[in-house]
Amino acid sequence: MAKGIKIATIGGGSSYTPELVEGFIKRYDELPISELWLVDIEAGREKLEIVGDLAKRMIKKSGLPINVHLTLDRRAALKDADFVTTQFRVGLLDARAKDERIPLKYGVLGQETNGPGGLFKGLRTIPVILDICREMEELCPDAWLINFTNPAGMVTEAVLRYSNIKKVVGLCNVPIGMEMGVARLLDVDHSRVRITFAGLNHMVYGLDIFLDGVSVKDKVIDLITNPDNAITVENVPALEWEPEFLKALNALPCSYHHYYYKRSDMVEKELKNAKELGTRAEVVKKLEAELFELYKDPNLDVKPPQLEKRGGAYYSDAAVRLIHSIYTDKKDIQPVNTINNGAIAGIPADSAVEVSCIITKDGPKPIAIGELPVAVQGLVGQIKSFERVAAEAAVTGDYNTALLAMTINPLVANDRVGKLILDEMLEAHKEHLPQFFHN
Repeated sequence: MAKGIKIATIGGGSSYTPELVEGFIKRYDELPISELWLVDIEAGREKLEIVGDLAKRMIKKSGLPINVHLTLDRRAALKDADFVTTQFRVGLLDARAKDERIPLKYGVLGQETNGPGGLFKGLRTIPVILDICREMEELCPDAWLINFTNPAGMVTEAVLRYSNIKKVVGLCNVPIGMEMGVARLLDVDHSRVRITFAGLNHMVYGLDIFLDGVSVKDKVIDLITNPDNAITVENVPALEWEPEFLKALNALPCSYHHYYYKRSDMVEKELKNAKELGTRAEVVKKLEAELFELYKDPNLDVKPPQLEKRGGAYYSDAAVRLIHSIYTDKKDIQPVNTINNGAIAGIPADSAVEVSCIITKDGPKPIAIGELPVAVQGLVGQIKSFERVAAEAAVTGDYNTALLAMTINPLVANDRVGKLILDEMLEAHKEHLPQFFHN
């Protein structure tokens, strides 16, 4: 890679792209990108052009020699790429709104990456990501695939299990958001905080928390028992934890654990929000419309602060930090989705996990955790079973396997209700699920 680095970003018309561009600009000295290809589909052409023009203005302001290409031709973008980043949404936000609204009719949580919504986002996304993997084998076989597309854990699982691409890392902004939240609580710089992460995507726990190498887990857990100190993300409604529960858990939960440990409360809250404000997808649609109006301003040449309300805060920090560490063989520690290889006992070695890793030029090297705490083993194992069965359903288009995945998810846990939701959602998403309708 002596030549400048070529990066292909699939889903380049995303509102998150300015985050990514900002990150590339900040780290250019050690990550000399010469070409950034932003790729989208015909339905995303207008957004691609708006975001692409903003990206070009940001690069121009920086004075850096990065060429930005906007294209609907994925193969041209992939050709000889060094890194491929994926951040797309099959069916756009309208599909997400269906994922959120339909389950709520049955008293089941509707959410982007959890429960029936997570299942259907996976069913729509996995065939596309596997197509991209096949093109990468042909056009850029040595490239790293950095996947930010949700559900990131299930997508990484599918790539590891059903493609020949082994240089894949799944990425999420939840762990870095947790680190930032702890740093704010302790009123210290983020660089002084390190959390030992283990679990799955959106099912990850902070097993220990260090400040300057000294464990401060007990202090942090004490702090977060105060609801004013909640560590959460923009897109998950926060509810108060019972202090005694947190102390007994003895680990830092992520925001998405609210859906599992407070299931009925969260369903009630989501029903209320959907009725009064709209689902999260509908709220995001309005946010995105406002963002894209901002992006159109020919005088705007920085990432606008309003982007953080979109739920993607720290995305560029996480994504660019990862690419930078692989490129420079930095050997720093970062939480990513990667092949387990025995790091977490009780999860198959060939499955994807979200775990703290040493990041090298050869990719992430998971830090051995051993067994997860007894209290979380069962839930993590159940979600891993769900991810694996869901990935199989996405690849095979088998109805029975999809129903099995739906039913074993703890947010559904009812085969009759699961079948009703599955049938309605299959019909609603028919256009984007050809594998289920090939006969």
